[in-house]
Amino acid sequence: MRAVMMAGVTGLALAGLVAACAPGVQPTGAARDYAENCVVCHGPGGRGNGTAAVGMVPAPSDLTMLAAGNGGVFPKTRVMGQLVGYTMGRSESHMPVFEALREGPVVMYDDGSGQRVATPARLVALADYLQTLQQ
Repeated sequence: MRAVMMAGVTGLALAGLVAACAPGVQPTGAARDYAENCVVCHGPGGRGNGTAAVGMVPAPSDLTMLAAGNGGVFPKTRVMGQLVGYTMGRSESHMPVFEALREGPVVMYDDGSGQRVATPARLVALADYLQTLQQ
């Protein structure tokens, strides 16, 4: 019985891997949040060249350069604050507040103060995703 269950689990995992590699498969998790909320302005690679960016003043930030603009360190806490409206950045920014990122489960996150605070998991995951875009 255990061998049959393991074969079933292995089959499901393999099917999931094949589906994840198939063209046209929708992204999940943080990649989905980025695709649904950020791509239109920041573009698929995060360079600020999304379809809505044309003519936008100021232009959307190049998200690939956040670490470079911060002494080589990705400003994760500041990015998360920007995403949920705790810090609005430039006063002329068109950056909306993404309330949906505050929903769902929380994780304990050290915001740099040495204290671990309950923080929405989706928010942390999206910031981690943006960190992967850094040059």
